[in-house]
Amino acid sequence: MAAIKPVEYTVQRPGGTLAGEAMGEGAPVVLLHGITATRRYVVHGSKALPRAGHRQLTYDARGHGLSAPAPPGAGYAYAELVADLHAIVQEQAGGGRFVVGGHSMGAHTAVAYAIEHGDRLAGLVVIGPVYMGFVDPEVLAAWDRLADGLERGGVDGFMQAFDRDLDPAWRDTVLRFTRERMNEHRHPEAVARALREVPRSAPFEAMSELEFIDVPALVVASHDVADPGHPYAVATAYAERLPSARLVSEPEGTSPLAWQGGRLSRAIAEFCASASVRSRQGA
Repeated sequence: MAAIKPVEYTVQRPGGTLAGEAMGEGAPVVLLHGITATRRYVVHGSKALPRAGHRQLTYDARGHGLSAPAPPGAGYAYAELVADLHAIVQEQAGGGRFVVGGHSMGAHTAVAYAIEHGDRLAGLVVIGPVYMGFVDPEVLAAWDRLADGLERGGVDGFMQAFDRDLDPAWRDTVLRFTRERMNEHRHPEAVARALREVPRSAPFEAMSELEFIDVPALVVASHDVADPGHPYAVATAYAERLPSARLVSEPEGTSPLAWQGGRLSRAIAEFCASASVRSRQGA
């Protein structure tokens, strides 16, 4: 088998470019990362999807990684993130139906896209959602604290603000990969702004809207001990609301499935191979 190598691409948006990466050939799977992450932190370098015959498309969200910050007069609301996703799809995913998935901020962006453009989708993958149709002021204060830390002290300041109430069993691991991904941002000031604006934006108005997404869905949950920021109960609520959803997770006491690139990729590949997804692709 020939080596599968990533091919970088850019998509021009008003005010700047989105930087992305494509791997493999076949039915497209578009993967979106969470806030403060980059395109490398969805399946963590796994090539399982390209090996399973898919064109894996990832990109850095606006202001993250190598992508340009929001231009003057624009920001980091979910409507803008969905518009960016639409631009990526238009240039990179071809004209057929595709699978879209994402983690946290990326999950909400994917769901918002599915509400607007469900006819374009073969499947939806929701990893670690947190939004439940309302904004919690206490949660906003926590995001603001992280933004303050990043603005005042760079990555070190962010890490000091981040290192609170972490479970001792997972603390070293979480701190290591969080620092790694924070060091990848070309525009940290834009990430700080996103930390304030994304949590204040609503990807959709109410959880009841999920009931109208008539698309096969895979919901990936994490147990709360290792990853309390992405509550298991919220993922369960998404799986219950989405009409055609299956919920998967890791065994309790083990590393979250969302952190295991190879296993997560294989779970997504298995979902993509299901009859319900393939039928929407005309297979």
